[in-house]
Amino acid sequence: MSSQEPSKLSGQFHSVKGTAVETIGDMAGLQSWSQSGKEEHVKGEGEYNAAQAKGYAEGVADRVTGYKDSVVGAVTGDKAQQTAGNVKNEKGQTQQEINKSA
Repeated sequence: MSSQEPSKLSGQFHSVKGTAVETIGDMAGLQSWSQSGKEEHVKGEGEYNAAQAKGYAEGVADRVTGYKDSVVGAVTGDKAQQTAGNVKNEKGQTQQEINKSA
């Protein structure tokens, strides 16, 4: 994997590509293809899972920050801060749902 951020799309691509290469290697009796396909599949799954965990953690952070802002806005009477906090909290909740482990 590269030094870039993990990506669900890239991880899924490499997982599927690795499975295809492994299958071709198995069918053609090419052990090197089978092995490299397995390795690419595993790396792709790892990247996907890392991106999913990162997205979930970012959702948690947004929910906490949003909740705090909402409460502070409610206590101080700052409706704009309260509304912005509610929006950020909901965004975080959505991000957590999208990145929930199966």
